[in-house]
Amino acid sequence: MSPGALRVGTMSTDTQSENDLREQITNFLRRNFPQIQMHGGSAAIQEIDRESGSVSIQLGGACSGCGISPMTIQAIKTRMTKEIPEINEVHANTGMGGDEGMSGGADGGGMNPSFPGETRGGDVEDDEGPEAPF
Repeated sequence: MSPGALRVGTMSTDTQSENDLREQITNFLRRNFPQIQMHGGSAAIQEIDRESGSVSIQLGGACSGCGISPMTIQAIKTRMTKEIPEINEVHANTGMGGDEGMSGGADGGGMNPSFPGETRGGDVEDDEGPEAPF
């Protein structure tokens, strides 16, 4: 059967491949990170670049401002690139000021969690860290 015959009456191979990859990523997030939704957060695929193997994910809801978001993002990156061979790079954002360092910037980029009793200078004297949403 010629390649053209496979496309008659169906989506193009590229569109089908992107839809399959999008579904694979969505299922990966639901299966491996149910706590995102359980804690009132959300994870949405913003962009997939099949050629470079990169995906951009937006964490929202309770993930925005959560002190554990950087660790969740790191876990997503590590596990997704191992489990989904088409993905080489994961970018994630919580909407709290940019990329969370998932593209491997030298300074780590993004948000740094604060811990009770930790001082960072400035006018903040009694930093008790972020308030848990539960």
